[in-house]
Amino acid sequence: MGTAARPQVLYGFHAVTVRLKIAPASIVEVHVDAARRDARMRQFAERCRAAGARVVDSDDARLTQLAGNPRHQGVVARAMPLPRQHSLDDLLDGVSGPPLVLVLDGVTDPHNLGACLRVADGAGVHAVVAPRDHAAGINATVSKVASGAAESVPYLMVTNLARTLGELKERGLRVVGLADDAPHTLHEADLRGPLALVLGAEGPGMRQLTRTTCDSLVSLPMAGAVESLNVSVAAGICLYEAVRQRR
Repeated sequence: MGTAARPQVLYGFHAVTVRLKIAPASIVEVHVDAARRDARMRQFAERCRAAGARVVDSDDARLTQLAGNPRHQGVVARAMPLPRQHSLDDLLDGVSGPPLVLVLDGVTDPHNLGACLRVADGAGVHAVVAPRDHAAGINATVSKVASGAAESVPYLMVTNLARTLGELKERGLRVVGLADDAPHTLHEADLRGPLALVLGAEGPGMRQLTRTTCDSLVSLPMAGAVESLNVSVAAGICLYEAVRQRR
């Protein structure tokens, strides 16, 4: 028999507000800073109650304990985990138009993952894919940095990333990887049609097997002294170039 799911922690106005919007019944309770009486907090508490969520007055020490850090903005929720898509195939079967997938190979920092999910949401990405053994999972920090995108963008962790890329190719997606030493720049690439963009961690980049599985590699033109950009910044540049071309 499987163990029952336990509530997860969400903190910050954006992360909790998005959950209230998309799945209010999953909220167990919302703890708010009783010392905050500003308009934003009053409106937030009213929204929680209107959605049927239990609102609990707490102090800063209790909120920090619940969130695990002090960057909670006076808002911490306990919520049941949302069901994830069963498979990437199931998800892509439901996509209308050419799919856009972001693949992250080796992004283990929760802040980077959260920022990548946020930009993926803004760009209309249908799924973010990462290897199970070389990636950060969704936790409270990821949800806070993602500002709600951890709830709205499907994040799938797969056992074998190279095999998954091969399956995406079989579905007709072109797999384009970002590499510092690629012979062509992002702006020379055709990013229209079904597409999977692959980015590695800042510094080491993609693993070799991931790199060789890509259909093509592109680079970002770097005019300054630094050799690479933060992975979430690079993801934003690549995804919005794809959005621009696809429009």
